[in-house]
Order: sequence, then structure tokens, then C-alpha cells
Amino acid sequence: MSEFPVLETERLVMRRVTSADFADMFLYLSDEKVMRHVGLPAFQTIEEVRDEVDWYESIYREETGIRFGISLKESNKVIGSCGFLNREAKHFRADIGYELSSHYWGTGIAIEAMMAVIQYGFQHLQLERIQALIEPDNIPSQRLVEKRGFIKEGLLRHYEYGAGKFDDLYMYSLLKGDQSS
Repeated sequence: MSEFPVLETERLVMRRVTSADFADMFLYLSDEKVMRHVGLPAFQTIEEVRDEVDWYESIYREETGIRFGISLKESNKVIGSCGFLNREAKHFRADIGYELSSHYWGTGIAIEAMMAVIQYGFQHLQLERIQALIEPDNIPSQRLVEKRGFIKEGLLRHYEYGAGKFDDLYMYSLLKGDQSS
């Protein structure tokens, strides 16, 4: 396995998270507004953050995904994460996932991070298709992916079970050939 990549944008450094980031991550992962559409309850302990980071490490090690901590260049503080999961290398596809501290909603940081991750996926992971699975009532997330050029393909009924309930999810996709940037 190669060295964990670092992605830089105008305002962000997207990097591997470490135990030094747990307290910053707990701030947004314990926020019910942030976690409402993630399929997990708001975190209650730092141990849950450790488990989340262990999952980031396992998907990277198994090459089924990669999750970047979104950190601000000026402070190196992790304010969210973005990356791929459920990567199917033989089918050249992966799901994109993300969450961002509610303090930074509406600032353009989510799209900035997403664009860097998408570029990484198409260029370095040789993805042909990037999927986004989004709850029907998560309008801001739908707008975010639509702004980036994702196409809504349909509704997957009771597709996931999380936080004690079954969730319907819209399937969005972006193909390598759809890129206009």
C-alpha cells in the first residue's frame, strides 16, 4: 500500500486523520444536525470517534475506500471528512460520502472538498462512476451533488438500515465522461 495521499485546495488540506484529531472530530460527529442524514446516531464518546477512524483505516487497508479528513489550511483543524466507500475496483466505481461541521455549512467548503476527492477518484483510482446515496429529505446534499453535475437515477426503497430505521435513498451518479470542469 502506498503512502496516504494529501489533497490541497485553496482553503483546505485533505489528509489522513490521526488520534490528535479525535477531539475536533467529536465536535461535529456529536452534532445531531450533522449526523441526521449519516445513518448513525450522534456520537456520545471519543471511543466512537476512535471506532470511526478505525473504519477509515480498514477501508483504506482493504482498498475498498479512502476517507480524508477535511482540515482548514490556517489551523489544521479537522472540520469534516470526505471520501469513497464501497469501492468496487473491478467495476471502476465507488460511493462518495461526506460530512461537515454545521459551523461551515453554506461556505462552499463541502463542494471544494468534494471536487478534490472526485478528481482524485477519476485520476488516481481510475473510477468510471462515482455514486452518491442521499436521503430524500436531505435537500442540501442533493443540491450539492447536483451542483457538481451528478444525475439523479432513482429511488432505492428501504435501501439501508441505520439509527433504528430503514432509509430510502436517492441514487445519484457522476461518470468520468460527464466531467465539464
